Amino acid sequence: MNKMVIIINGKGGVGKDTLCGFANSVFKTKNISAITPIKNIASQYGWKGEKDSKSRKFLADLKQTFIDYNDLPYNYLVREYEKFLCDNSQILFVHIRERNEINKFKQYIKIPCITLLVHRDNIIEKWGNKPDDNVEDYPYDFIYNNNLNLEDAKKDFIQLIQNIWNDFKSELNQN
Repeated sequence: MNKMVIIINGKGGVGKDTLCGFANSVFKTKNISAITPIKNIASQYGWKGEKDSKSRKFLADLKQTFIDYNDLPYNYLVREYEKFLCDNSQILFVHIRERNEINKFKQYIKIPCITLLVHRDNIIEKWGNKPDDNVEDYPYDFIYNNNLNLEDAKKDFIQLIQNIWNDFKSELNQN
């Protein structure tokens, strides 16, 4: 099977979605986030898509409530992962903030899966909630420093993903 999962994380504004888009120019990718079902619920009740500290804390608190109640974010990710296994995508980028949620999802994955932190030197803002403020508190497999201009970052990030992809393919061929 020529598929892999990349759990991607990083502070708000470091360029995660942009980088995923770069990868999509070479690979068939799918990009999902554990916060998606929470945003859908929040938008039904007044959240207008703001990305300020108050809204980010609201979404983080609401997400934790649903994790505790019925594991909605995890169940959403599992459903999307199962769809990914049946489609023609090669790489599934999964955005997850919380350490325990990353570990729980990783345990479910039965294909090659790595964790990737995206870091940018000029992003030091604290958002006032644990999931956003503690994204770097995890032993990631890879760290990508997104400090280049867009054109150079595109080439550099694509090269990183190609290297990871090739490493997994050669590892699979050896088994």
